[in-house]
Amino acid sequence: MSQPQLRASRSTRTSNAAARRSDVGRRVGFVIGAVVNAVLLWWVNIAPGWQVVPFLTDDTRQVLGLVNASLAVGLVSSLVSAVLLWFRLRAFGDLVQNAVGLAALVRLWQVFPFDLGGQGFDWDLVVRCALVLGMVGSVIGALVAVVRLIRGR
Repeated sequence: MSQPQLRASRSTRTSNAAARRSDVGRRVGFVIGAVVNAVLLWWVNIAPGWQVVPFLTDDTRQVLGLVNASLAVGLVSSLVSAVLLWFRLRAFGDLVQNAVGLAALVRLWQVFPFDLGGQGFDWDLVVRCALVLGMVGSVIGALVAVVRLIRGR
């Protein structure tokens, strides 16, 4: 084997090994994301439940469906992405996650199931600003996902 061929062979092996490590890292990240979403679903709905959070009102029931949907979509999308490292499938999952997350944020804005008054500081304004930032981020994330779907890698 000539010197350039030997170097090309080593380079190919090195890049293949790096790609495998990168794939393993992505899969681990997706699994961690799925676990986080599963734990949040458990905490919100089963134990201890959203009712133990002192600043959430009974109006939380009105937003729980979309919040749960957002967490469930994130869970499923992460699990699918951990198994199938397909770029466009991940972009589609990101698009769906952003859309459902945006719907949940809009519903949170409408219902505003938080009782943050009487703290000597306008926490309602802070939470509303955070909701707006989340909505803007969701729209930007959805647009990026659409571009990734169309363009591919």
